[in-house]
Amino acid sequence: MSSVTVAMSGGVDSSVAAWLVQQQYADISGVYMRTWHNDDAVYPIGACPWRQDAEDARKVATQLGISFKIVNMIDRYKEFVVDPLLAGYQNGRTPNPDILCNQFIKFDALQSVLDSGTMIATGHYARKRANSDGTVDIVVPEDREKDQTYFLAYLQQKQIQSAIFPLGDFIKKTEVRHYARELGLCTAAKKDSQGICFLGKVKIQHFLSHFIPNKPGDIIDNHGKVVGRHQGLHQFTIGQRHGLGIPSNSDGNFYVVTGKDLEHNILHVAFESEHKLYGKTYRIHHLSFTNRPLPERATIACRPRYRDPDQEILFERIGDDEAVITFKSEQRALAPGQVAAFYESGVLLGAGTYL
Repeated sequence: MSSVTVAMSGGVDSSVAAWLVQQQYADISGVYMRTWHNDDAVYPIGACPWRQDAEDARKVATQLGISFKIVNMIDRYKEFVVDPLLAGYQNGRTPNPDILCNQFIKFDALQSVLDSGTMIATGHYARKRANSDGTVDIVVPEDREKDQTYFLAYLQQKQIQSAIFPLGDFIKKTEVRHYARELGLCTAAKKDSQGICFLGKVKIQHFLSHFIPNKPGDIIDNHGKVVGRHQGLHQFTIGQRHGLGIPSNSDGNFYVVTGKDLEHNILHVAFESEHKLYGKTYRIHHLSFTNRPLPERATIACRPRYRDPDQEILFERIGDDEAVITFKSEQRALAPGQVAAFYESGVLLGAGTYL
């Protein structure tokens, strides 16, 4: 029987996932991945959650009677998540660090430090389904409100084959906490983590400010009028309403970000009532498929962003690594660098990144 390593974050989800795996596998261990320096002398960014999270993960492992260790992923995390994140924002894009983490760290770099053939279990709300041809699919979980398959959209078949998602059949998050309380786990009442995946409660703008220098420039509305100054284009994303530093009009109509001119360092804004932020057709690249590639032309479902509902699209490939997707209904402010995840009948098919 395969050995299983549970990626334990110190939260309630991965804690209960470890217990569920323990019910099915004899050879099970827990691991906490340290992904950031969190040294106030080097990166004075904010409250450091990792020590408490690692200690909570260790306590749960002790309660369950499984071995536990901390693995150092700092250098790999910087290379595959932090550096692309910073480069993306510097180039006017809006990357997703959680997707990068799953693609390159949890289901890739972690596997490289484990014994060959070891399965990796996580606390993601997702399910797996075996196919008659030996492949496996990722399927949306019972609790659609907690569906995290979007964050797994860039996984490859080999990674999926060795993954375990024990929480996929739970109906509600409350059931997970119920089990944690019944088991007496120390994480039963612990709040879910928020913010950047590796820094806890630190806001992305605050994090970026420590690595990307300010570059002040003009904020110009759709009539060509300078309405304010910005401190750096990396601090904004398309469709953003708040934190622009410029007032709304007397009717309470707020400015929104409509574009970023990197060459001239201009932030373009407009009152939403005066600008069409919605669109149907988008180009995507960095195509990736969880099982088999999509045909050259296909009608499928797409999740435009994590919290958005699935939308019908027409997928049309225009190159080896690019496609055009046309939504049946208009979508608001889809920004370059964000990820579109593809589905069919609840099965995750893959993803592409907006250009």
